[in-house]
Amino acid sequence: MAIRTQTYVVPPKNLNGGCLYLVATPIGNLEDITLRALRVLKEADVIACEDTRQTAKLLGHYGVAKRLVSYHEHNEIVRAPEIVLELEEGARVALVSDAGMPALSDPGHHLVTLAVRHGIPVVPVPGPTAFAAALAASALPIEKFHFIGFLPPRRTQRRKALSELKRETATLVFYEAPHRLAEALADMAAVLGDRHAVLAREVTKLHEEFHRGTLTELAALARKRDLKGEMTVLVGPPAAGGDAKPAPAAEPTVRARVERLVKSKGLDLKAALKAVARELGLTRSEAYRRLQEEKALGS
Repeated sequence: MAIRTQTYVVPPKNLNGGCLYLVATPIGNLEDITLRALRVLKEADVIACEDTRQTAKLLGHYGVAKRLVSYHEHNEIVRAPEIVLELEEGARVALVSDAGMPALSDPGHHLVTLAVRHGIPVVPVPGPTAFAAALAASALPIEKFHFIGFLPPRRTQRRKALSELKRETATLVFYEAPHRLAEALADMAAVLGDRHAVLAREVTKLHEEFHRGTLTELAALARKRDLKGEMTVLVGPPAAGGDAKPAPAAEPTVRARVERLVKSKGLDLKAALKAVARELGLTRSEAYRRLQEEKALGS
């Protein structure tokens, strides 16, 4: 396979002058933006952004007025070729996500790939990322780390992905959605063992928090508290001399709870599932989804 080498000066001087800039934006605190990023945003002909409303707030804070176009996971297949056409006509396009570095667990990779394929210079303008900030403050071993980003949302696929990481000796870094946090932490403990971990919430924002403990302790915290915002989970390597200790016995699953009610109370499946959903604070559809996944896993 031939290696493609792209050489240019910054700012690049290609035939038409078109260039795609990947501009990192603050992950919370609006002061966390570089002077270079502000200059590039001011000089860009158009800014492609994940959410035009979110980007408009940032630009308004710094007095930058530019044409905005939306570029997000639901329209990138169509929008990327449109942006490449503008780039080929000489436009300077700045791509931003709602927070952090575009294309890193955010939309952007498809556009970057297409731009490179068409010989358009792609210039990164680095800045803050949640996982780097969380790693630095975690106090976990960070000589080696493995950034995974978001795990699959469904339990079966999530556990399969975690099983592939079980022998990894580096600190593992995940992003997770608040509504899946407790379930994901419990799965990490079950599959990886009860390792030391850090939950970094709302990094750089007003309500920034770092919670340190074992995976089962953090899972219990997530069940107890209604945690909101951006979540970064860092999982330390296995203990020296072998795997981390097995996780303590987990709380009864949805399946176990349902079967217990059917047997002890004589409820039918629908009534038992409704009662379990109420007990766990889940919607009936979410409780049913978990029941089916647990049956598939044999748990």
